[in-house]
Amino acid sequence: MKAALFEAAHRLRVAQRSLRSLLPDEVLLRIQACGVCGTDIHIVEGSSRSTPPVVLGHEFVGVVEDIGSSVKNVTPGDVVAIDPNISCGACFYCRRGLVHLCEHLKAYGVDLDGGMAEQCIVKASQLYHLPAELPWEVGTFIEPVSCCVHGIDRASIRLGDTVVLLGAGTIGLILLQLARSAGAARVIVVEPREHKRIKAQELGASRVLDPTTDRISEAVKDVTGVGADVVFECAGTLETAQQSLRLVRRGGTVVFFGVCPRGRTIDVEPNFVFSNELAIVGSYINPHTFARAINLLHQGKIRLDKFFVERFPLDAVHEALASLRVGNTVKTVIVPNE
Repeated sequence: MKAALFEAAHRLRVAQRSLRSLLPDEVLLRIQACGVCGTDIHIVEGSSRSTPPVVLGHEFVGVVEDIGSSVKNVTPGDVVAIDPNISCGACFYCRRGLVHLCEHLKAYGVDLDGGMAEQCIVKASQLYHLPAELPWEVGTFIEPVSCCVHGIDRASIRLGDTVVLLGAGTIGLILLQLARSAGAARVIVVEPREHKRIKAQELGASRVLDPTTDRISEAVKDVTGVGADVVFECAGTLETAQQSLRLVRRGGTVVFFGVCPRGRTIDVEPNFVFSNELAIVGSYINPHTFARAINLLHQGKIRLDKFFVERFPLDAVHEALASLRVGNTVKTVIVPNE
């Protein structure tokens, strides 16, 4: 089969990969679509954890082609989405219910061959049936939505809150809608690209700001008087991570959601955090939120009609990554078997 194989930092190629035999608890999928994520870009650039050589892709849906001898939850022909994160179930964190912090966590597209391929072998326990009414392209949003649901849980948004989102890519536009659903009265979106600011307005942003021309801190203070109740850093840059601490009110919450480069730091004054009683929290992947994400998408609680989805064949994986990297698109999808 053909697959996008990540071999080392800055080394990604479309290669032929042979398929091994199924284990009893595994399923063979023919991939319908695989979303391209900012994490994929970080992996290729060497700034995010991975276990190469590995086939990229962790946001994917497919059709079951074959099943192992012990598989009972799916049958050939079923259309499924895949939760890519596999916890061990036995370590300290798993036994506390913190499966996303598992000491032995592995993920398809990061440690195990993922969905940027014509076919993929996955554990049956990671499969979720895709509702018949849900188009397969929508299925590529399930994994990012599940991560955003966890982020909203971490933020503890209350009715009437003001939320600031730094970044209006796929994640920012999903968080915008979820924040409104969670009861935020105002959602302010900060985004340098005009077409994404327009999308944010169309999806319910109370105000959109351009960091290249607007004075962001002053603008947020003008709206709130004191700063935002919750700030989501979604861009994954050191600049926006630092900026988030200047936008939150005393007693507010900052959520680090974007993937900043490993080993890089920002300046944080402990007394500033202490005297302002700030809550600074991380939001990492999607513990127990995959089914909730499917429900939200199935019930139309997240609008995707404003997302510009760009589709690429597997052979154009480099072009897909480049398009996402420069921000030309809101969502990029690889369609391996089209």
